[in-house]
Amino acid sequence: MARVLSRDPVDIENILALNPRKQIHATLHSTAAKKQVKKQWKRNSDKSCSNCEKLENNFDDIKHTTLSERGALREAMRCLKCADAPCQKSCPTNLDIKSFITSITNKNYYGAAKLILSDNPLGLTCGMVCPTSDLCVGGCNLYATEEGPINIGGLQQFATEVFKAMNIPQIRNPSLPPLEDMPEAYHVKIALLGAGPASLSCASFLARLGYSNITIFEKQEYAGGLSTSEIPQFRLPYDVVNFEAELMKDLGVKIIFSKGLAMHGMTLRTLKEDGYEAVFIGIGLPEPNRDIIFQGLRMDQGFYTSKDFLPLVAMASKPGMCACHSPLPSIHGTVIVLGAGDTAFDCATSALRCGARRVFVVFRKGFTNIRAVPEEMELAKEEKCEFLPFLSPRKVVLRGGQIVAMEFVRTEQDNEGNWKEDEDQVVRLKADVVISAFGSVLSDNKVREAMTPIKFNRWGLPEVDLETMQTSEPWVFAGGDIGGLANTTVESVNDGKQASWYMHRYIQSLHGIAVSTVPELPLFYTPIDLVDISVEMAGLKFPNPFGLASATPTTSSSMIRRAFEAGWGFAVTKTFSLDKDIVTNVSPRIVRGITSGPMYGPGQGSFLNIELISEKTAAYWCKSIAELKADFPNHILIASIMCSYSREDWTELSKMAEVAGADALELNLSCPHGMGERGMGLACGQDPELVRNICRWVRQAVQIPFFAKLTPNVTDIVNIAMAAQEGGADGVTATNTVSGLMGLKADSTPWPAVGGGLRTTYGGVSGNAIRPIALRAVSAIARALPGFPILATGGIDSAESGLQFLHSGASVLQVCSAIQNQDFTVIDDYCTGLRALLYLKSIEELEDWNGQSPATMRHQKGKPVPRIADLIGKKLPSFGPYLEQRKKIIAENKLKLKEQSIAAALPEKKHFFPKKPIPAIKQLNSLPVPVAGLNSSPSLFSTLLLRRVGQHSSNQKKHSRSLRLQRCNLGQNLPSRM
Repeated sequence: MARVLSRDPVDIENILALNPRKQIHATLHSTAAKKQVKKQWKRNSDKSCSNCEKLENNFDDIKHTTLSERGALREAMRCLKCADAPCQKSCPTNLDIKSFITSITNKNYYGAAKLILSDNPLGLTCGMVCPTSDLCVGGCNLYATEEGPINIGGLQQFATEVFKAMNIPQIRNPSLPPLEDMPEAYHVKIALLGAGPASLSCASFLARLGYSNITIFEKQEYAGGLSTSEIPQFRLPYDVVNFEAELMKDLGVKIIFSKGLAMHGMTLRTLKEDGYEAVFIGIGLPEPNRDIIFQGLRMDQGFYTSKDFLPLVAMASKPGMCACHSPLPSIHGTVIVLGAGDTAFDCATSALRCGARRVFVVFRKGFTNIRAVPEEMELAKEEKCEFLPFLSPRKVVLRGGQIVAMEFVRTEQDNEGNWKEDEDQVVRLKADVVISAFGSVLSDNKVREAMTPIKFNRWGLPEVDLETMQTSEPWVFAGGDIGGLANTTVESVNDGKQASWYMHRYIQSLHGIAVSTVPELPLFYTPIDLVDISVEMAGLKFPNPFGLASATPTTSSSMIRRAFEAGWGFAVTKTFSLDKDIVTNVSPRIVRGITSGPMYGPGQGSFLNIELISEKTAAYWCKSIAELKADFPNHILIASIMCSYSREDWTELSKMAEVAGADALELNLSCPHGMGERGMGLACGQDPELVRNICRWVRQAVQIPFFAKLTPNVTDIVNIAMAAQEGGADGVTATNTVSGLMGLKADSTPWPAVGGGLRTTYGGVSGNAIRPIALRAVSAIARALPGFPILATGGIDSAESGLQFLHSGASVLQVCSAIQNQDFTVIDDYCTGLRALLYLKSIEELEDWNGQSPATMRHQKGKPVPRIADLIGKKLPSFGPYLEQRKKIIAENKLKLKEQSIAAALPEKKHFFPKKPIPAIKQLNSLPVPVAGLNSSPSLFSTLLLRRVGQHSSNQKKHSRSLRLQRCNLGQNLPSRM
């Protein structure tokens, strides 16, 4: 039987049977059947704990906030990029959150990390452990939406982790003199006590300021303080803490381990005698707050404080933390954790990983009074920890010298809000282990004596000025837990940051040097920031290749001034004309596109405008040009001009702009709406002969470079570019907006619609939606006219997209829609992003990266997925009964690994450095994009076809050119579509 060609083979038909089908009947399945079927497809955990996942020795990442690149990009795009961002105001270190999220959106992960680490040297640690729901996320304006607030911590973690993988060192502020040329005041001896977050932060900023003799004394054998010893590996790996300490050491800071306050005779007095001019105390609160009922109890009896338990867990689970290899605390049976702070929940989840069968978190007050952040509590809840509120410990019950139970009394709150204990309500809980997490104190008298002569407050802590972080001794500063105000890692980091500036002021005052009263802490720098991205084109030197297009961002000269202050390399004025051609704009005239769907706020994929040229006079623009060039001589300012097809008009206007001081001209021969009806703009730019003549007129009139701005609304833009070159243009701008109609409402009303008659016109579409068109135009011109300067525009919204245009043959880049989406500050992201892309091209170890994107790992919820095939020799899906099998296999493997030694030390740090020359921008556009197909090598058929229609086409062009010339000459009398 002959095969039916309109049917696929049977095996393909069987696969296609899974495709959706049009439903013609309501479906019918019994509830009993559905209860069974759903179990085959579940991906989340079952509510029942009869088969709870075993967590013993499993220290894999458990944070909800962890993101993959895909997740980070989607999350970053939701951000509103608020102008007066409340998230930044809620961050103790005042991170510029909306800017680093912008960088992530633009896939500039180095730029994001640079912004983060500039204000927070422990940015990766804080991205992982910050209680964001109580800080930045708590202030997010999207809290009021259905989607909820932005996952700021996850985005911060993602960006800094990518930078960590780049393995690039921190360098001193490039504006500082060499170390040997620094003033004497910068060589003084500075001591920091304790290597916790406050000290690491303080030392980092002091080193960035230029100080070269900074020493941290740490009594333990590892850096990081509580971040290392008390925050579990599954929340904060040790290599993260080590990474941040190494960044600090890149600046010359020294850490001396096994030496601290009250050890080996070290006191504040001995430090003074040894020549230290300033000291920062960041030793934390080293002793546990131990309730009287626990006096005399030992670990071998089953009692731990958090200060005992968490360091033991850390040393056994954190590779590289110390040279020792100690086993996890042996915990079995039921564990009671006392306390309601973050540390208590860390103890509870860690106890499960040490072998506990059940964990109860017991606290004196109710759920509404829990001090821990919701993230911590939720993780403990997911891991089946039980919570028991309103209980106050009364007695530990021992049998045979071992803990077997605890007795509690019930607590209640009276009408005045006071908490009272009801001795009549007694609760007895069986337990094998008790962990007390009631906070920390400074109770070691030797340490207190070593801090003489500073004064202490009523809580037994040093008296500290909360603004300057100075103690009663002007040369001694303190911060972090011992300062009495910081409750979190990020607040400790900020204490160190705050202290660094006032330590700087104090040291400089000792040497008679005045320091600004306004803090001026240096930013974070790496070799990437030294990459040269300046451009020379048509005899002009551009500081960077990014400039403002002649559009809404250059509506006024004050806007151009703000752009130059922000760092833009050049600007093209809004197109202006002679007074006889002045226009009046309509409103509304700029609307968001619909190409991105129902998405509002920044990140619009397109805009449509029916805006005309500038309403301001030529005299205004000429005076503005003179003012701007006087104040910004190193920035390139290009005057955009437009006239009808008149030699006298073009000559007059171009000379006016040249006399005013413009560096170059841009001839607007491409405005797609409104101006064409006047015989200007696109009406001239669609005909090669008219373009050639206009360029010749301007070439004869001025000496400065000029560029013809081309319209994409033509059959072949290359012909127009060739005509401009033949006319003497120094280059072209490609391209202007694409003529289009954005959409109609259901009642057929167009949008935008103007006036009572709701009239419209075909407007100009801009933004990312036209990038493929603009890229095609730039690459085609570059191939046809090698070396001819091209100012690219059309959908450039990041360094990555800008690099695409540079690879396609562009010389410099013009931006408009991206600024409409946000603000002028995006230039910083573009410059750091481009520098990073160029620098990373020269690092051989990162050759498998795509720009700033590392190779994508197998992951779920941003976390690596274990390769089950490596453990059992076959693959298993991640749903239903297979998921349970996977969990069981992983748990068994973790137990096998428990007896194996973890690495005693982290691999030696070796930074990646360029092994190839860092490419210059001019090298990027020297090789236009290779194009296959008819455009590069016409087939025989296409050649014959072109010959057949050639004569007809020639006649059509002559007729069309005649019509355009008539329209340009009579354009002033033609009506607008408006």
